[in-house]
Amino acid sequence: MDWNGPRSSSVKTTMTKQEIVETLLGHGQDDEKLFAAARSLREQHFDNNVVLRGVMELTNKCRVNCDFCPMRRDNASSLSLYILTENDLIEQTIRIREANINVVFIQGGEIPQSTDIMERVIPRIIDTFESPVEILLNIGNKTREEYRRLRSAGASSYILKHETANSSLYLRHKHEGLESRLRCLHDLLELGFHVGTGTIIGLPGQTVDDIADDILLARDLGVHMVSASPFLPAPGTPLQAEPPGSTALTLRAIALMRSVLPSALIPSVSALEALQGGRQGDGLEAGANVLTINFTPSEKVRDYLIYGKARYIVKLEYVHNLLRDHGLVPGSSIWAN
Repeated sequence: MDWNGPRSSSVKTTMTKQEIVETLLGHGQDDEKLFAAARSLREQHFDNNVVLRGVMELTNKCRVNCDFCPMRRDNASSLSLYILTENDLIEQTIRIREANINVVFIQGGEIPQSTDIMERVIPRIIDTFESPVEILLNIGNKTREEYRRLRSAGASSYILKHETANSSLYLRHKHEGLESRLRCLHDLLELGFHVGTGTIIGLPGQTVDDIADDILLARDLGVHMVSASPFLPAPGTPLQAEPPGSTALTLRAIALMRSVLPSALIPSVSALEALQGGRQGDGLEAGANVLTINFTPSEKVRDYLIYGKARYIVKLEYVHNLLRDHGLVPGSSIWAN
């Protein structure tokens, strides 16, 4: 389907923190009305299009020791570690384009060598196709110079979830400072990337006030993409015995993100489906407009333990059925090179 992206540039909507908190708590509201308003905003900017991304998971190696992630540094000895080759990435990109998806999304654990790998492979990906593709990366904190190199190579978009805007909670669960993450987000925006961030809903120790701050941070940064993902306790992590995040709270956060950033790209994440079947569709009903399909090679996909071995692997047929069931259609990238 021909589609030239949102009907207007990103618009920040005024909403106080207290209003966001009250909405998150569900005080005096009907969730269906909240979600209907979010869908209306999505339709104003995107019609009934949902952007599809094809993701390849570059590596399960990571320098960071996040308490919530099974791929944390301390677990390295128990993992089947891998890094996809450049030829792997090219082969899977061809599969992505054959599926009529023009967002090539490469994510992975934070490792220093990913900058060099991407700098070599991105021009090869772009040169493989006559039609434009969007190169979207999610490979962690880098120096400003590394981001500049990635931008020069042809990457146009970058996701770097802040996960929590509460600096104490960030330090507690990631064992490094929030300020470095925020510095990276500012560098990416200043270098001209289309930037995404996001929060984990239900992270142990988090309050509803914290989630409101997460939403306001995304608004105040003026990011182009934002996400809310429910916390999933994963085996082999310090948080494995904690309860999962609330689906209801996650869906309200998605709707509020649509309210404050009406023309942002907001995914309905696979973690919703991992919590309970059908919940990824609920994310679309709450105003989301992005779905990500997994194209990691089959022999590696189960080694990328972002939520543990029980994570939900999103496939192409499932996504097309989901869109049909919700009266939506596949849309193309709005930032293709």
